[in-house]
Amino acid sequence: MTTIKNVAIVGASGNLGKRILGSLIDYGKFNVTVVTRESSQASFPASVKVVRANYESVKSVTSAFQGQDAVISAVGVAGFQGQTVLIDSAIAAGVKRFLPSEFGSDTSLPTTAALPVFKDKIATRRYLEDKVTKTPGMTYTYIINGPFFDFGVQSGFLLNWKDGTPKIYDGGNQLFSATTLASVGQAVVGVLSHYEETKNRDVFVHDVVTSQNRILEVAKKAAPEKKWEPINVNLAELENDTKKALAKGDAPLYILFNYILISIFGQGYGGLFKATDNELLGVSVKAEADFEATLKQIFSSGK
Repeated sequence: MTTIKNVAIVGASGNLGKRILGSLIDYGKFNVTVVTRESSQASFPASVKVVRANYESVKSVTSAFQGQDAVISAVGVAGFQGQTVLIDSAIAAGVKRFLPSEFGSDTSLPTTAALPVFKDKIATRRYLEDKVTKTPGMTYTYIINGPFFDFGVQSGFLLNWKDGTPKIYDGGNQLFSATTLASVGQAVVGVLSHYEETKNRDVFVHDVVTSQNRILEVAKKAAPEKKWEPINVNLAELENDTKKALAKGDAPLYILFNYILISIFGQGYGGLFKATDNELLGVSVKAEADFEATLKQIFSSGK
């Protein structure tokens, strides 16, 4: 039976990467290596090995991946295209499991995959799956967790609550799956601890099922003194406006992010998971009291 012992993570200094790294360390059964850019000034816990590499060089990254059983890519948007180098390097180094930087909407669905914002993720999927079919011993797992719940609320992406005029998409009652960063980290540990059960497939996790209106309800309780004036946004109109903006060219990156909102709140994009791998991966859905406590902490810290 194949087991994972040595684990390397790329992108460990980002918001997601830090939480995944923390979960790997806390689990205590992996030898963890952080692979970082040669120019990086980031610092990491003393308990992990740090290896610097040229992310554009297969030779350099292959050297960094030597002896690793699994590689986790937690790179951000700017690094999505560069994952082909990570994949080629993982294969050359004899890595058994590669987790690309999915960690979001259900891109296994054709409707979601067709959204322009996911173009690089889909290209990575196709490249990885093609390579795996030609490489005995190499496997992959895609972790689908919906939006990051705590980070998404804190940043205002899931509900821009800070100014009292939150945008509510298509009425705000659409239920969606979301996952806190801590639970995403647990999901990664769960995948690496269940090699066969998670081989060459998408796994789904969430620790929250909610709606914009439910989040707004808690926000109103946390700040009753604030004058709340929600703004309803029609998703069909948002999509049409986004297409027009992109057609003009030179549209800022945040315009593309409208498609992420559509994948979360729109119908037909799998924003609410019908089934999950929570039990297998050790992820639990938050109790209502914990859900509210998480939100209230975010709201109080952002006042």
